[in-house]
Amino acid sequence: MNPLELMLGILTAVGGFVDVSELVFAAQAGSGFGYALIWVFAIATIGIMVFGEMSGRVAAVAKQPVFNLMRHRLGLGLGLVTLSASVASNLITCAAEVGGAAIILHLLTGASYALMALAMTAVLVASIWVLPFKWIERAYGLLGLVMIVFAVALVKIDPPWGAIASGFVPQVPEGLSVRELTRFAYFGVAIVSAVMFPYEVYFYSSGGIEDEWGVKDLGVNRLTCIVGFGLGSLLAITILSSSAQLFGPFHIDPQLPGSAALEVELPMGRTGLLLALLGMLFAISGAAIETCLANAYGIAQFFGWKWGRRKKPWDAPRFTLAWILLFALALAIVLTGIDVMRLVEFAVLFSILVLPLTYLPLLLLASDRRFMREHRNGWLANGLGWAYFVVILVAAVAAIPLFVLTSGGQA
Repeated sequence: MNPLELMLGILTAVGGFVDVSELVFAAQAGSGFGYALIWVFAIATIGIMVFGEMSGRVAAVAKQPVFNLMRHRLGLGLGLVTLSASVASNLITCAAEVGGAAIILHLLTGASYALMALAMTAVLVASIWVLPFKWIERAYGLLGLVMIVFAVALVKIDPPWGAIASGFVPQVPEGLSVRELTRFAYFGVAIVSAVMFPYEVYFYSSGGIEDEWGVKDLGVNRLTCIVGFGLGSLLAITILSSSAQLFGPFHIDPQLPGSAALEVELPMGRTGLLLALLGMLFAISGAAIETCLANAYGIAQFFGWKWGRRKKPWDAPRFTLAWILLFALALAIVLTGIDVMRLVEFAVLFSILVLPLTYLPLLLLASDRRFMREHRNGWLANGLGWAYFVVILVAAVAAIPLFVLTSGGQA
């Protein structure tokens, strides 16, 4: 791959990293706990780097997408359970992304939320139908880079950089009540889920197969995961840090997706606000496409259908029908009038429950000499993989009790 292709791939990963869940939870975490949850973002980002690299390597060497290997590794029964849970999780996530994008469009245009949800869904369906796969990734990923305006705004408010740096050290704030500690734990679990969403691995590995990766692309895969995901996570951390500086002292809880844009308006005025909203719109829209396609990829791969955006829609009819129906279902959920924040919370909750079943078969296959030959996991990848599997298993067990005890993280 030439340097330009590599740079575009990394920039696409950066621009497509932040979705509605990370936007909301980063802003709320900063407002509620200052810089104390930055370390959770950092640790979760290393986790998605590890499993993202594994999924790309499996796609390049074994030519196996995630749900193919799930069926082989988990068997039909447990595989169907995982598929069903994944479809539900990704559908709710897609609905949250569509709803979040509709809110941004409502703020930009003043048109009704329901009308903007309809318009947004139509644009997304048209994008998938018309654009080649590579340009679906690049168009929304590169346009999502407008969110760099959040980093510019953070520099302009001149925050306490030492406090931000100390936030990368694992910590629990002193003096919290039991209720506040429980809420802190809930946000920690939610951030792990938001950063390590299963759809990212489904989409990434399927994209590798669509782009016909081979052994020669392993270095590009590793670099894209480390640099792209790392810079994308730093972007989320800037949102948390600005929220800690601007919202925290006034006890403002920025629950709605559009609230984060105020972090840019305060130091940069209306131009900054417009850029922030546009960057959020493209990033959230790109995430909606990824979640919908990830769902369709999973269903098609599990049942052995023809799939892929490189094919004409009529050459893979069941795959095409799947992603169109999934968008229609996501829109139907949004049009019920359910609060977008509830959708975000449910998306994070369902995703953390699916994570162990998503990453276990991937970890097993990436370590299998028969499939991966000399490219199987080494001691570092295996050690990190199993360590993170334990982390997500603990998070999955704790997720529902923490959700109930905190009423979804409410202050």
